[in-house]
This record gives sequence, structure tokens and C-alpha cells, in this order.
Amino acid sequence: MSSRSRGNTEGSGHGGLFEPDVLLPNQFFASFRRGRVIEGEKRLMLAVLEDAVDTFRKTALAQDARGRASYHEAREWIFSNDQKWLFSFENICQTLEMNSCYIRQGLDNWQARQMKARQRAEEVPPQADQAPPRDGRPGDVKHAV
Repeated sequence: MSSRSRGNTEGSGHGGLFEPDVLLPNQFFASFRRGRVIEGEKRLMLAVLEDAVDTFRKTALAQDARGRASYHEAREWIFSNDQKWLFSFENICQTLEMNSCYIRQGLDNWQARQMKARQRAEEVPPQADQAPPRDGRPGDVKHAV
């Protein structure tokens, strides 16, 4: 049996058989709309869900107070198990036939990757502010006499 038929794509530059698909939120929601007519309350529910996911992603690493408040509000709504309110995350996902746990897990995974990338960027040691030699060649320093 060849490595391709076993799903081994190591070194090929492609994800493995069990690698998750990566979609932008607008791609996900656009594919959800295709093939279905969404009317009335369902269209509104989809818009609420899109807005929450968009806010979560745009403000996840926010530094300012307003951005942090928006992030916490979106996260609180997405990760709430409340089903009493018609427009709760759970009820919207159920009405739109989406897996709420899968969406939450995807957002958590996305945020973890963003935080790791940010930490790596912050760990890069700052380079000394050294002016290049006057003639522009590295290592050729002229000393004043």
C-alpha cells in the first residue's frame, strides 16, 4: 500500500487526512447560506452569530479598554450555555443546525494560535540600534585618528 493511500502526506506540503479545514468566517457563513433560503428570524440569527464571531476575532488580542470589553462580551455570549433566551448562542446554533461545541472549540483553537504567534513575536530579541559603517560595508569600520 502506498503512503498516499494510507493518508500519509508528510513532507508534501499538504495537511494530513485528519487535519482540520481552515476557513475564514465569511467563507464559512457564505457556504452556510448557499443552497438554502434563509428568511426572517433565521437570517437575523445568522447575522447575530456572524457579528459575535467577527467581534471575538477582531478584539481577541485588543489592548484598549473598549476592545477588551467587546471581546469579553462576545466571549461570554458564545461560551454561555443559556437556552432561556431566544437569541442565546445555544438556541441560534440549534435553530441554524450548527454544532455549538465545534464553533467554540474552533474559536478557542484560533485564539490559542494567535496568542502563541503574539508571544513569539514579543520574544524576538530587539536588535541593537547600530548605524551601518559609513561606506556601507559590514565589518569595515573606520576609526578616526
